[in-house]
Amino acid sequence: MNNSPSLTASTAIKPADGTSEPGLVLRIHPADEPAMQAHAGAASLELDTPIAEKAAFNVGSVAKQITAYLCVRAARDGLLQLDRAVDSVLPRFRVPGVTVAELIQHHGGVRDAESLLSLAGFRDLDHYTADDLLQLAYRQRDRAVEPGRFLYSNTGYLLVAEVLRHVHGASLQEIAKQQVFAPLGMSSARFKSDPREVIPGAASSYRRTATGWVHQQRPVTLPGPGSLWCTATDLDRWLGHLWHEWQTTPESTLPFGQHLSYRPSDHAPFTYGAGLYADGRPGRTAVFHYGHEQGFSAAARLTSTGLRIVCLSNHSGVAADHVTATAMADLTRHPRTAPSQLLSRVLRAQSTPKITAADDRKAEQDAPHTPVGTYACGEVPGTVRLTSSGGSLYLWRRGTRDRLARTSSTTYTADGYTLALPIKPRGDSGALIDSFILNLDRAPGLHYERCPD
Repeated sequence: MNNSPSLTASTAIKPADGTSEPGLVLRIHPADEPAMQAHAGAASLELDTPIAEKAAFNVGSVAKQITAYLCVRAARDGLLQLDRAVDSVLPRFRVPGVTVAELIQHHGGVRDAESLLSLAGFRDLDHYTADDLLQLAYRQRDRAVEPGRFLYSNTGYLLVAEVLRHVHGASLQEIAKQQVFAPLGMSSARFKSDPREVIPGAASSYRRTATGWVHQQRPVTLPGPGSLWCTATDLDRWLGHLWHEWQTTPESTLPFGQHLSYRPSDHAPFTYGAGLYADGRPGRTAVFHYGHEQGFSAAARLTSTGLRIVCLSNHSGVAADHVTATAMADLTRHPRTAPSQLLSRVLRAQSTPKITAADDRKAEQDAPHTPVGTYACGEVPGTVRLTSSGGSLYLWRRGTRDRLARTSSTTYTADGYTLALPIKPRGDSGALIDSFILNLDRAPGLHYERCPD
């Protein structure tokens, strides 16, 4: 790995009134050349602390590639068979026939339990743990989609982390520290397992509202699918290791392809393998992953030529994947562009985040609602309610309501899910709805039945 010192340039992000804003860091490391890095904005608005090289960010789903790599290591060491059924390692997991490899590739059909929390009564700022989500995973009995179909599931990676814990008899953080972080010198990297845990140099994440900035962090840590904190420099070190692995296995066209095949994903033409999306198009071959978690965003990209690009942001209106795509396109046209220049360009390309009236609007006066029924699902604790008002149907969860837009005689949609009725209800009020199927984006096929009065 090239350990030459990075060339760091800083650019300040200052709005018209001169106050600080959160920002981002962009790191570019061509193969066999020194790394270059630029950063802009504040790591902490409260302390007016600028983002610097040692600022640690929550990298979200970028963590999945390290979790998957630890499974590959366990397979190499003879501790784990990737085609082993998950229920043979975790007896409480009741979906039959799902293998460890399928969980890693998001082909296990496991519903994303975090998507179910609002149905179970959790609110955005409630504390919940990985174990809470595992309990929801253990309630599932069947694949949510047919075998071979991609269904992105953070819960699948929670189960993978649990498999690793059983195989090694240690936590994911302990395994990662011993096998990845310490050997690669990733001194800032840590899988955070407790929301109260202190991460040295941690940046805070923020969202702009009509009245100012607000924090985006929630008291949640889910090591495995996310909850990895590290600096851009340490994430670059990981990509350097990934590049080494890729070079030393010429029989595989993609990293770890000899252990885990790359299969169709949710973003054609990209495929998905060991915690990595892959672009296999000629001249564009690369692996990458993005993370969006609690106001943070992250992007890590490695091309077949060894170019590494890392972007980390603590500004909810600045998407690291968009910054990386812009930087990659710019580098294709101008290979010697300095990161500070790239950063200035991509920041200019970022549109100011829109502030909707929903951010800070006053509560509207409720129109009268007529109860339709209370409903329960065997795979999710708690209940949801349906009401009707003004000719519209509403779904209530977490004490809040979603207005359902009718898209056909038996289907309704809301933000992030659809509701399907078995037959056309009589009248707009839906007074005779006895059951329905709730299809969340990452947790489809939830069958709800009316609770007895």
